[in-house]
Amino acid sequence: MEPLKKKILYVEDDPNLAFATKDTLEQYEYDIVHAQDGVEALEVFGKEHFDICLLDVMLPKMDGFTLAENIRKSDSQVPILFLTARGLQEDKIKGLKLGADDYVTKPFSIEELRLRIDVFLRRSTVGTPVQAKPETDKVGKYSFDFQKLSLSIGESKQSLTFREAEVLKYLADRPDQVIRRDDLLKAIWGDDDYFMGRSLDVFISRLRKYLSQDPDIRIDNIHGVGFRMRW
Repeated sequence: MEPLKKKILYVEDDPNLAFATKDTLEQYEYDIVHAQDGVEALEVFGKEHFDICLLDVMLPKMDGFTLAENIRKSDSQVPILFLTARGLQEDKIKGLKLGADDYVTKPFSIEELRLRIDVFLRRSTVGTPVQAKPETDKVGKYSFDFQKLSLSIGESKQSLTFREAEVLKYLADRPDQVIRRDDLLKAIWGDDDYFMGRSLDVFISRLRKYLSQDPDIRIDNIHGVGFRMRW
């Protein structure tokens, strides 16, 4: 029996770009479901299971930011990648704050996009990167299940995105160690440029919020160097 193709929700209103991208990605054995506006995409998402979502930002009827926010309300774990022509750093950071995992700036090469997609699909299949262990880890008073992308304390349970889980795993595996920002960026994103650095700050802020029920847990900024997690 042939393995099931990975299903991708691809939302793009430019018909020429959408046709070319969909056609090329299908050659890599992905099952591509294309929607041309945010409202159509949200309706489709509610009816089918997707392994990853590729969202343009500038969409008719419902923009990509609003679409991502609505997707996150019903599914906290499906990877979301923004495809955006916008060069403003604030737009990229806004997307990450809404729960996106990554972004690709237009114009992009299909090969770059395919590699980004494969990273997330591979991690969702094997339980993922960064020295993952199969068992549940203790992080302070929290139980952290990396494979299930969950963080729990008492009766409270927080679902994590792939990126959130990766960053937490990297820090939690190195308690009390000073982690260089560049090392963390390269381990998670494979790059250490300025925009990725701002993205990392967003994820660190989200993790601090998730871990706030244990006052002994701290993720300290080490000025000019990086971070240190302790509990």
